[in-house]
Amino acid sequence: MAVTTDILISGGGVAGLTAAAAFGAAGFSVICTDPAPPVTDDGEGADLRTTAFLQPARSVLTEAGLWDRLAPHAAELKVMRIVDAGGEIPEPRVVKDFDAAEIGEEPFGWNFPNWLLRRELVARIAELPNVDFRPGIATRGVLTRETEARVTLSDGAQVSARLLIAADGRGSPVREALGIGVKTMRYGQKALAFAVTHPIPHENVSTEIHRTGGPFTLVPLPDRDGKPCSAIVWMERGPEAERLAALPAPEFESAMFERSTGLFGPLTLVTRRSIWPMIAQIADRFEAERTALIAEAAHVVPPIGAQGLNMSLADLACLLDLAKAAPERLGDRTMLQSYHRRRWPEVKARVLGIDLLNRTSMLSPRPLRDMRASALNALYSLAPVRKTLMKAGLGMR
Repeated sequence: MAVTTDILISGGGVAGLTAAAAFGAAGFSVICTDPAPPVTDDGEGADLRTTAFLQPARSVLTEAGLWDRLAPHAAELKVMRIVDAGGEIPEPRVVKDFDAAEIGEEPFGWNFPNWLLRRELVARIAELPNVDFRPGIATRGVLTRETEARVTLSDGAQVSARLLIAADGRGSPVREALGIGVKTMRYGQKALAFAVTHPIPHENVSTEIHRTGGPFTLVPLPDRDGKPCSAIVWMERGPEAERLAALPAPEFESAMFERSTGLFGPLTLVTRRSIWPMIAQIADRFEAERTALIAEAAHVVPPIGAQGLNMSLADLACLLDLAKAAPERLGDRTMLQSYHRRRWPEVKARVLGIDLLNRTSMLSPRPLRDMRASALNALYSLAPVRKTLMKAGLGMR
């Protein structure tokens, strides 16, 4: 006999766990499953990437009862610095600061290690009696009807849900089971993710350095062992990324220093290096019968401008608003079609915009890199354009 619940969330990454906390806090009964138990420390198997929650995300986190847990661990992002180092030698030739103070009193956002987010999310879910988190359990089968989604889990259990939320990643088994196609753009790029300490303080500035192959981005973290600390995402073409990942630490640190143009002094590697393939992807639609796609099941973008998870939280906020406005219509056709109409065009525009930015960051020919530097200068110099770009990046109207 199937267990019944309001919502079944397939996927227990940061987006799926946040959705479980948010819907649970709103009073819905929730079951959340994930094939792998979450790693909640920075040891072996941890996700060493970081996530920057931008301003609009805080309201979702507050509603979910998460913000007070996370705030003590936050590294504020007050300035987004873009550095063009596309000249003959790796040194800054154009440096532009996009300062959050120009558009308001709040920072652009707050940065956290992914493993810490999982720790606090799991702890919050444990406080909610109407949320059942089942780590180590995968989704094995999906059958939808007009009134329910019936899901078979890897332990043999069956769950009947009014709404099935697919938060199960870029290769989403739920999306595939429902026959929803995707459009994928490949770059031949991979990203290295790790953390470093450095002698020159970051002063809550997120720094994105452009040369060739992709951006080299340093995002502030709280001090580590009394030293300034940053998370780095280093994007390069695939073979070069693999070569860098295999270098002994001293050689890798030397390569980092050169690629960072020495802006923070010598960089000391303090975590292992993880490597991730880069794609952009969008599902053909974000809904099916009794099912909503969110996060990477719906869309994937390269890590530029902290857009990825913040797009995912915008998915969640939209679904949550629709569910709370008409709880009796949870998961019905009207609700899910409204979700698709609100989110898909916005996400499509962002995916295309980030795709363009990433291709621009990869430029190798010197004349094209010079054009990139000129465009940065021109956009930054016009205050109304600069402020509009900052607000657009935050998802503000």
